Amino acid sequence: MTNSGLERLRAHAVAHSLFPPTTLAAAIERLAFVQADPIRSPARAQDLILRHRVKAYRAGDLERLYPSLDLEEDYLYAYGFLPRPVWRLLHPRRTSPLSALERRVLDVVRRLREAHPRDLDAHLGGRRVVNAWGGRSKAATRALDDLQYRGLLRVVRREAGIRVYGVATPIGEPASPELRLRKLVLAVAGLLAPVPERTLHATIARFRRLGPPRAALGDLVRGGVLQNETIDGVSYLWPTHDGDLDPGPRAVRFLAPFDPLVWDRRRFEHLWQWPYRFEAYTPASKRIRGYYAMPLLWGTRAIGWAIARMEGGCLEVEVGFVGRRPAGAEFRRELEAEIGRMEVFLRRESP
Repeated sequence: MTNSGLERLRAHAVAHSLFPPTTLAAAIERLAFVQADPIRSPARAQDLILRHRVKAYRAGDLERLYPSLDLEEDYLYAYGFLPRPVWRLLHPRRTSPLSALERRVLDVVRRLREAHPRDLDAHLGGRRVVNAWGGRSKAATRALDDLQYRGLLRVVRREAGIRVYGVATPIGEPASPELRLRKLVLAVAGLLAPVPERTLHATIARFRRLGPPRAALGDLVRGGVLQNETIDGVSYLWPTHDGDLDPGPRAVRFLAPFDPLVWDRRRFEHLWQWPYRFEAYTPASKRIRGYYAMPLLWGTRAIGWAIARMEGGCLEVEVGFVGRRPAGAEFRRELEAEIGRMEVFLRRESP
């Protein structure tokens, strides 16, 4: 592939994902999904993702404004925040009978109207079960998660990052499985575009209960809703309506490890010719870049990483580069500007 072709693909990815900042509601509607992660180093992933796409966004704004927005928390291909129309496409998920514990938890939430996980202890006790990571979780908390996954409970708000649950409004008559599958495939393709076909197949496979995802994807390509192009032997897909996108002025941006531009590690390596890995769960002795290294984007090129920490109420930023650090006043000025934006963004959560 020619260098100009790779540059074109990079520019397309950046322009598609890093659209001009807008309102919080409009940004989430356009993205269709914002991945959540509890690690705050220096802020939670959902806040780091939204700060590039929402005007005057501050850390914690999503949690603070969530009850007033038409949003839900749920699992798409990962856990995060979705516009309610996208959330409805996921349900109903399960039709198997509820367990005795799930019925009891649902009844308690109905009576309380809103339930923090600790509220259930007084009603159900603190019995623990083995969780998916080999640790132990309270059985009632696991039941809350399962009832949310079924669409019977929803997250109504958060308290210091902890989910508070209420009974979900009945969805009513769902759309046909075929239509739900088509719209979910489009949502994922639009979020990750331009997305390698291999990645998209793997991601939408979780929707197979609605029908054959590969067939739905093929119909969208044949119908001209999605277009594809093979680049360096990799088949990429993106919405046909993208047209010619403008990546905007050259700037420095620190990207969250779960940002749509970063999420597919294979695509990241193809676009920017180096492997990025999230190392928060890697033993310290084996880390290459750091606990929470964020890819550093300079214009349309990911040239390194940044590690940002709050120390004594002050932001400290350490940067590293895959190759040479860019020379010249322009990069130095834009790097300082991004650090300044990060400082302003973090002020809401500063002690």
